[in-house]
Amino acid sequence: MTRAHRHLLGTCLGAFLLLLLYRYHRTNGIHLSTPPHDAPEVTPKVRINPKYLWRKLPVRYPVVEVQPLPVVTLPQTLPKVQLADFKVSHLILDRQASRRSAAKQAFERCWKSYQSLAWGADELAPLSGSPENKSGGWGATLVDNLDTLWIMGMHDEFKKAVASVTNIKFETTQSPEINTHNVNIHLLGGLLAAFDLSGDRKLLEKSIELGDMLYAAFDTPNRMPIIHWNAHKAALHEEQLAEEDILGAELGSFALEFTRLSQITGDPKYFDAAHRVMKLFDRQQNATKLAGLWPVSVNAREELFDDNTFTLGTEASSLYRSLPLVYALLGGQVPMYRKMYEDAMLTAAAHSLFRPMDPEGKNVLMSGTTRVTTTENGDLQTHLEAQMQYRSCFAGGMFALGGTLLNIPTHQEIAHKLVDGCIWAHRVIPLGIMPETFDVVPCASQTNCPWSEWLWKQEVWKKANSLEPEPNPNLNVNTFIKDHRLPKGIVGIPNTAYNLRPEAIESMFTLYRISGREDLLDTAWDMFQAMQSATQTKNGNAAIVAVTDEGSGPTLIDSMDSMWMSQTIKYFYLMFSSPDLISLDEFVFNAGGHPLKRPKAS
Repeated sequence: MTRAHRHLLGTCLGAFLLLLLYRYHRTNGIHLSTPPHDAPEVTPKVRINPKYLWRKLPVRYPVVEVQPLPVVTLPQTLPKVQLADFKVSHLILDRQASRRSAAKQAFERCWKSYQSLAWGADELAPLSGSPENKSGGWGATLVDNLDTLWIMGMHDEFKKAVASVTNIKFETTQSPEINTHNVNIHLLGGLLAAFDLSGDRKLLEKSIELGDMLYAAFDTPNRMPIIHWNAHKAALHEEQLAEEDILGAELGSFALEFTRLSQITGDPKYFDAAHRVMKLFDRQQNATKLAGLWPVSVNAREELFDDNTFTLGTEASSLYRSLPLVYALLGGQVPMYRKMYEDAMLTAAAHSLFRPMDPEGKNVLMSGTTRVTTTENGDLQTHLEAQMQYRSCFAGGMFALGGTLLNIPTHQEIAHKLVDGCIWAHRVIPLGIMPETFDVVPCASQTNCPWSEWLWKQEVWKKANSLEPEPNPNLNVNTFIKDHRLPKGIVGIPNTAYNLRPEAIESMFTLYRISGREDLLDTAWDMFQAMQSATQTKNGNAAIVAVTDEGSGPTLIDSMDSMWMSQTIKYFYLMFSSPDLISLDEFVFNAGGHPLKRPKAS
């Protein structure tokens, strides 16, 4: 063979090997770092469509250096979360079985209504029986409840739902503007959880599709994501800029889902995108007007955190609760998340948590809103608003989990008092359900707080007059209390609604799994019965206009948010189930109530 022939043969062989290498990476580029259950390491072949809109879209602001995904390595340093030895009597176990069955029946009833009346829609309006699309038209209830179907053993329904989910087209949306925060925690979280539980690779494919769509919202000059995102304009490759006034929690709530997606796929770009945002929060944490906490509103475009309102409630819950969970998901390998949690809770305990005055003298805690003002001489001054929000009830579970993971005993004590505060708020309302928001009298001291009927009525008078254009000195406080059905201890109820929220039972479930407090089981059952009795309709369950209504029953709203099934009922079901079902040592729950698998150390 001549030298020319040998050279030609070598060139052809090299080209052939390069082609094989290219095909290998194209078909096997997505690998499973932590397979579901205890299966051996595998490399699932995932169909990646190179023509998929959100994958082929040119990147306007590419990342120069991608942050590598931390590897969970030995030794495993994180402590166990769940109580090691649950000593539950046979009587309690029998009672739990019937309660678990009741929770499942409540879910099945809603699911059948959704199947028959609103299949594929975002929500079912339970009073009119009509489908509603408020979240992009991608079947929010369908995706949100995949893991619930699996957890409850409804595998036939799960398969049918998966078949429908695989047909969702994330390239198009009925809404010109979508909330990427909500899509992330509910849809991406739902897909990831369902994959972690079932191992169905079709769900991994949809997770990657949705993850790539959300990743496109990060294509801004400073790589801060757009929350109120015009997907239509993004698809046309129009200029994208981060927003100047958004909720800090929405900006900082991608870390759990994006980290898990990177762990499953082995592609660090998702972790890099979310971690980049969280490093901004880390840099700003001690530079805000209330050092340690982040303000409710932030300027993502200019990276300014100079707002003066701070809370653990409605506008911030998903941010703070994610910190210890991301730390656990990363196996404790990124200390930044531990530090952020510890610093935030140190400030929150000092400025946001308070003991409410109540006639029974219960030693409970609640979480309010702190506003920071500047005095004439330029000093910063804090003012606590003792208004409790239903969504603030998540804090009890957060302190319980964070205190256990990070070995902070004082957080456990705080957790019990916060959970008991939400239980108290449910019990004092005749309907047995806490309203969305209510005002109380904050105690001057958390250790000594005697009841004063005079002080309570004086605060009721002040609150009532604050709602009027001009104060009414002749306002009859007793009549006002009777007309507005105010229980002793509550001075006002700005929002009397109950929107089928899960935060109270979520924290009770978390605290029970960690502490084994048996009284929480009966309390949860009472709460479940109260909610079922007040919200059940022909086609599911409906939100309540006013939990203070008595007599013939509350007025209902034609709305059944997907969180009723995907979170509220799910947490009741898990509360009444064996502690080894979705163990907190194996999973972390995201803000949408979706259990994401914690990788095992390698």
